[in-house]
Amino acid sequence: MDKRIVPNEIILEDVAALAAEGREVTIKPLGNSMLPFIRGGKDNVRLQKKPSVAVGDIILVRLPGPRYVLHRLIRKEGDRLTLMGDGNISGTESCREEDVLGTVVAIERGRRVIVPGNGLWWKRLHPVRRYILAIYRRLFI
Repeated sequence: MDKRIVPNEIILEDVAALAAEGREVTIKPLGNSMLPFIRGGKDNVRLQKKPSVAVGDIILVRLPGPRYVLHRLIRKEGDRLTLMGDGNISGTESCREEDVLGTVVAIERGRRVIVPGNGLWWKRLHPVRRYILAIYRRLFI
């Protein structure tokens, strides 16, 4: 079977269109910005388009560029959203609610299906997240 690499701009626009139709879409995200909850290149995530998003949701958004990120919503002020990857110790992205392509409704890890939580306890660990992530990366990556 031939393996093809499709640019994010193409595949994620199709993902957005399917989600907008009300379908559940499964993708395999890349990168480590959502460690330890989503392992890039290993886990799959199921996305759905929801009428609105809430703080704590993991969302796929289109940023200018176009650039796409799958990060957790940490602040919502009107239409303005602030995102941060669970595997990041600093750095955030900002977008509008209309930039949201889908919300993660499940994480597939092998045969296990995990329903994502709101990340509240992980947010509270932010001051020591650097150390937790360092240990995680040394043991599991």
